[in-house]
Amino acid sequence: MQRKLVIAAVAASVVIGGGTAVAFADDDARTGAAEVRSAGPVAADPAEGSTANSSKATAAEVIAAALRHTPGTAVGADREDDGADAGTWHVDVVQADGVEQTVAVSPDTGEVIGVHRDTADAEDTEDDGDDAAADAAEDSADARADLAALKGADVDACEAALAVAAKGAVTGVDLDDDDRATVWSVDTARAGEWQVDVRTGKVTQELDD
Repeated sequence: MQRKLVIAAVAASVVIGGGTAVAFADDDARTGAAEVRSAGPVAADPAEGSTANSSKATAAEVIAAALRHTPGTAVGADREDDGADAGTWHVDVVQADGVEQTVAVSPDTGEVIGVHRDTADAEDTEDDGDDAAADAAEDSADARADLAALKGADVDACEAALAVAAKGAVTGVDLDDDDRATVWSVDTARAGEWQVDVRTGKVTQELDD
């Protein structure tokens, strides 16, 4: 009887005080333990880029959401600075057939709010059909070049954003294969620009010339 009163008292204190888990072993039966767990929230691991304590979606979460909606390879992600879409993330996703789609993602909820493919409008196509076709061919070639540059890469756009998140809030991720090494160029709100090697994952700060 005394044991039951002690357990009841401690369980009540956990409910009232929001304490952590407490376990009691039954010394007589030796059959296991009874557990009393707090219903309070679990602290988020900042290394995972969680938004548990914020309404804003991180760059890594935005890229992941875009890829869930439109499967392919993310080759860039940027936030709009001004206009009606200010704050909205645009994630460029190249699909297996070489078609590049731009996925718009809400900065508040991390949900996809639209998808479009850049094409010449009807008037331009009618007046300058050859130019429009040439532009489309160039866009397709660029998309395929991005896929080729990432062939054998071990670090994708999402992982690059996570790698730099500790430096500051990431505002943009773009593929840079102009130099000898292919890297992700990652912009942050206050900590400048960083580079992440697509094969080694090495993070280096890009210094102004």
